[in-house]
Amino acid sequence: MTQLLEFEKPIAEMERELEKLRAKSDSQNIDLSAQISEMEEKLSATKAELYENLTPWQRVQIARHVQRPYMLDYVSLAFTDFLELHGDRHIGDDKSMPGGLAMLGDQKVMVIGHQKGRDTKENLLRNFGSAHPEGYRKAIRLMRLAEKFRIPIVCLIDTPGAFPGIGAEERNIAEAIGYNLREMMLITVPIIAVVLGEGGSGGALGIGVADRVLMMENAYYSVISPEGCAAILWKHRKHAPEAAEAMKIAAPDLKKLKLIDGVIAEPTGGAHHDHAAAANALREEVAKHLRELQQLSPTALRQQRYQKFRQYGDWQGKA
Repeated sequence: MTQLLEFEKPIAEMERELEKLRAKSDSQNIDLSAQISEMEEKLSATKAELYENLTPWQRVQIARHVQRPYMLDYVSLAFTDFLELHGDRHIGDDKSMPGGLAMLGDQKVMVIGHQKGRDTKENLLRNFGSAHPEGYRKAIRLMRLAEKFRIPIVCLIDTPGAFPGIGAEERNIAEAIGYNLREMMLITVPIIAVVLGEGGSGGALGIGVADRVLMMENAYYSVISPEGCAAILWKHRKHAPEAAEAMKIAAPDLKKLKLIDGVIAEPTGGAHHDHAAAANALREEVAKHLRELQQLSPTALRQQRYQKFRQYGDWQGKA
C-alpha cells in the first residue's frame, strides 16, 4: 500500500468514498453507475489539479518519499547485466555509493550513484545515502576506468548531502569532492547525471559535473535543504515551505533558469506510484541524450561541458 503524504489525504478520502459506492452497488445489487461515474470524474479532476500544481515543498516531500525508487531500483529496472565494482583503492568500499558496469539497451555504460535504505538496518548500511570520502574516490576511479575503455558514464544522484561526520572530515571529504569536480570536467567520454530524488549540496555535485544534467519531475537540487535555509533566514525550520519556494529548487524552476538540461516525467502522483514507468522514462531520456553526446569528439565534449558550467549564474538585469 502506498504511504500517503499530508496533502494527498483529500484524494484518499475520495477514493474511499468511491470504493464504498462500488461495494454498495455490488452487495445490494443497486444501480449506482451515475453516482460512481460522477465520483470518478471528480476524483480525476482533483488529482489533475493537485499534481499539476504542486508547490516546491510538496515536491520535496515526494522526493523524500520512503517508497520512491532508489538508485539500485533504477539500475535493476532501467539497466541490465549490472556488475558492481568495489573499493576506492585507498580506504575501503562505501556502500552508500554503489557503482559498476551495466547495459543501457545495447550500450555499455558505467553507472554510479547514491543509494539510500528503506529501513533502519539498510539505512545504517547505506549511511542514509550520504557518501564518505571513499565513496567519491571510488566514483572517480570508476569514471577513469570507463574513460580508459571509452564507456559513457551515468550518475544517479539521490542524497541529502555528503556525510559531515568526524571520520569524513579526517579523511578529507572536501578534498574528495573538489577533486571530483575538477577531474569530471576533464573526462573525455559522455557523462549524464540524473537527480532521482534529493540533490543536496556538494554531496550531489560531487558526481554531478556532467554533459547533461537531468532531473526527475519531483526531485529537488539545492545548495542547502529547505529546513537548513529556513533555520538560517527565519531562525525556525517551520518556514521550510517558504524557503523551498524562494530557493527555486524544483525541476521546473531549474529548467527555466537553465541550470539543468531536462525534466523526466514521472507517473501521476510521483515515481513511488509506479517504479517501472519511472524507470522506463529515465531509460528513454538517458538513451536519447547519450546518442546526441556520442556524436561529439572528445575535445568538443570537454569544451561544451566547460562552457555549460561557466555560464551558471549569468543573468541580465533591466537597464
